[in-house]
Amino acid sequence: EPPPAGTTQEVAPGVKWLRMPLPMSLNHINLYLIDDGDGWYVIDTGIRGKESRDLWLQVIAQELDGKPLNAIICTHMHPDHTGQAGFLHSHCRIPLMMSFSEYYQARSMGPWSSEDNWPMQEYFERAGITQAELQALRDTRSQFTPEPEDHPLPGSFIRLVDGQSLQIGSHEWIVHTGCGHSPEHVCLYSRDLRVLLSGDQVLPVITSNVSVHPNEPFGNPMVGWLESLEKFRALIPNDTLVLPAHNMPFYRLHERLQQLIDHHEDRMLILEENCVTPSVAVDMLPLLFDRKLEGHTKIMALGECIAHLHCLMTRNRIERRLENGRYLYQSVDPTLSSRARPDSHEPPDHEPGFV
Repeated sequence: EPPPAGTTQEVAPGVKWLRMPLPMSLNHINLYLIDDGDGWYVIDTGIRGKESRDLWLQVIAQELDGKPLNAIICTHMHPDHTGQAGFLHSHCRIPLMMSFSEYYQARSMGPWSSEDNWPMQEYFERAGITQAELQALRDTRSQFTPEPEDHPLPGSFIRLVDGQSLQIGSHEWIVHTGCGHSPEHVCLYSRDLRVLLSGDQVLPVITSNVSVHPNEPFGNPMVGWLESLEKFRALIPNDTLVLPAHNMPFYRLHERLQQLIDHHEDRMLILEENCVTPSVAVDMLPLLFDRKLEGHTKIMALGECIAHLHCLMTRNRIERRLENGRYLYQSVDPTLSSRARPDSHEPPDHEPGFV
């Protein structure tokens, strides 16, 4: 069972697990503490706001065995991972450690519905989003919008790089980075403990969102995502205990990595088969998602659909042309509509997710 909010549970020698609530359908984030001998390293921080801040004060007072926090490591830029970094940095006077790309991407993040941002508007128009939907997004408060009492991201950081070794307490932790969900996502692996702190890079049930965003409309994150999954399969043993940012800790890493690869390859084949007739990205969402999509959830689904399409374009399986202000995607091979898709390797409880 996961630990109740404000408490911790040891999941490996010197590694404590705690949870913080999230104000969304995915109602929690897993955070971790690593024993540093005379203190603790914090792995991810929870979302901004008073509720998470108060829970951190409770953890600091009751769950640290009388030892201080020594450092913060944020796996990546997203606000459920970095939201309390500024508070902990200021309250405990401890450094923030992140990869270069994640730190500066986090600093640049903010509301992305500004009316004078013509590239953003063009991105959505070319994908088939209506003006009414865009206006509704502008009127909706984003999880990226800070509260007045929130602490900003620290103004300095210690850079983490792929392959770097960190000595935390009595164990060595190796930094392994991936991309796709975010630009330079940090994971930590201990050979001694056979433990991987995977953040959002590998999750056991839901799939991390891999999206093309309006601030990089021609990005190709799916290529990097699939390469990262293969990289982790080569570097991390299958019997590793994986401690993810969402859902439950799990084993059988290699099987999960294959499920994630199969999931995205299957989605790309679905799109390829259904683009025999030229199609707009927004009209393809029902092919990939069997739930009602609206607001920011629809935008995240759209970004992931476009990521799959861009990957297919790289493979020369899909062509794109601009017509009447919208991008039309069409399969290169017109015989695809008669082909059967291969069996999927997804488990019964697999859910596309947005984290």
